[in-house]
Amino acid sequence: QVQLVESGGGLVQAGGSLRLSCAASGSIFSINAMGWYRQAPGKQRELVAAITSGGNTNYADSVKGRFTISRDNAKNTVYLQMNSLKPEDTAVYYCASRPAGTNYNYWGQGTQVTVSS
Repeated sequence: QVQLVESGGGLVQAGGSLRLSCAASGSIFSINAMGWYRQAPGKQRELVAAITSGGNTNYADSVKGRFTISRDNAKNTVYLQMNSLKPEDTAVYYCASRPAGTNYNYWGQGTQVTVSS
């Protein structure tokens, strides 16, 4: 079992920044990759950014150049630095983890990010 706890969401004006954190505990040795998803009202959940244990990253086209995912292995924590936020970034953001070669199977409770225009 892996437990994921997100923090750092909130309300910010367009053009502002937020940093989300996701602390992992439990069977963290089984984690190969961690990602940040988001879900806006009436929309499907989408992958925003992901990072593997080797440090490889990938991003949704809509956030490239604005968001940065990173990890601190000593703290078992993954971060999502979000800059130049837009109202369309408003969503509930979820942290997720997966073992190698499988789908994301552990999820955090989500944290709300609201960007006002």
